[in-house]
Amino acid sequence: MNLPLNWIDDLTALLPPGRVVTAETDVDRLSKDFYWYSPVLERQLREKRGDAAAQPRTVAEVRDVLSFAARRGIPVTVRGAATGNYGQCIPLEGGILLDLAALDRVLEISADGIATCEPGARLGVIESTARKSGWELRCYPSTYQKASVGGFLAGGSGGIGSISHGVLRDNQTVRWIKLLTMEPEPREILLEGRDVFKALHAWGTNGVFVEVGLTLAPRTDWAQLAVAFPSFEACIDFTEQVAITGTWHKRLVSCFEWPIPGWFAPLQKWVPQGEALAFFEIAHSQLEELSAAAAVAGGRPVFSSPHQEPRRGAQLSDYTWNHTTLWSKKAEPSLTYLQCGFNPQSFRDQIARLKARFGDEILWHFEFLKSDGVVVPGCLPIVRFTTEERLQEMIDFCGTIGVSIANPHINHLEGSGRWRPDDAKLVAKHEFDPMGLMNPGKMIGFKPTAAPQPATA
Repeated sequence: MNLPLNWIDDLTALLPPGRVVTAETDVDRLSKDFYWYSPVLERQLREKRGDAAAQPRTVAEVRDVLSFAARRGIPVTVRGAATGNYGQCIPLEGGILLDLAALDRVLEISADGIATCEPGARLGVIESTARKSGWELRCYPSTYQKASVGGFLAGGSGGIGSISHGVLRDNQTVRWIKLLTMEPEPREILLEGRDVFKALHAWGTNGVFVEVGLTLAPRTDWAQLAVAFPSFEACIDFTEQVAITGTWHKRLVSCFEWPIPGWFAPLQKWVPQGEALAFFEIAHSQLEELSAAAAVAGGRPVFSSPHQEPRRGAQLSDYTWNHTTLWSKKAEPSLTYLQCGFNPQSFRDQIARLKARFGDEILWHFEFLKSDGVVVPGCLPIVRFTTEERLQEMIDFCGTIGVSIANPHINHLEGSGRWRPDDAKLVAKHEFDPMGLMNPGKMIGFKPTAAPQPATA
């Protein structure tokens, strides 16, 4: 994209001193996320970077940057904490990196359990703040200590807590999103109810979040439990029963095929060699009962941690969801992952067919969750990467046996598995970003319907 001359100087003059980053090493760092989880994206995106980073501290400054960029025709890519794995905040066409890290306040925890936050607020901070008032997050990613709430809403979908409360799109967990449009005169839009789908999981292509409202859950005192099983099949059987049984008050239900637990380096003092492993976060009052039930099912409790406030030591959630991929890659850098959707009634048969075809090229772990009120086995299996052709063969075979893929090796929204049949995000982009300047290239079905306006004095 051909950008106007001297625009970085003009952007620097627009904001207070020190708010525009131009040093090459700093801009390069701010241009990256955890895209390297995918060897395909690592090859495609390693050279992509912005031209400068703007670091506003107020909504008014965000508005000024968007107005400036819209009038000059300069792309803007929003950056949260950059803990995503899809290259969603890597600019494909240069321009401005809009770093919202400084808009990080938890504005209110209301008496009826609504958290009002700025987009840069860390989920770990929201969680600890809410717990002081008798509330907690309904769901959060394994990266919650570093991840921002805006980034989670822009790129996430579920996580710890989803087994009880559903994923982000369910049950009005996201109560509202306030955003600024990408126009010469940016408008503030309030999305509520089903309208949040216009910007939820849209990778920052549909406006800039300036405030979000989250529905919280009543605080629970959580305990942790790890159980070893002699076979992965027995581990799946027990974790599924815990997941679907309503009497268990749980926040995390995970199971891991060996050798995945062997890659959790900090846990090796108690991880048994060669066995499958189940991780639970369970209400403190049910810890002993769950331990006893696991023993009856043939499991062997190998680690437990009663409730502590604040939580200290090993957090089992730090090894689940896509943190499993991180620990696996630390042990074997060539490993990667897929993002699979299984039929809850036939997922064992689907796994068996994949095992028969690919053997230990695919290694399994499940995080059970609720989606639209149904308990399903969430799955981010570890994949031994050899070639892109072999990876595509795995993806294609999944399709033939009814396993859906949200492809983490594709850098556009339409392939991410969260594209709605009603094209709500595409329709909203024409309304909120008619010039297509927000994170261009990430919504491939979009065609600009407006042109930048000339700069005014």
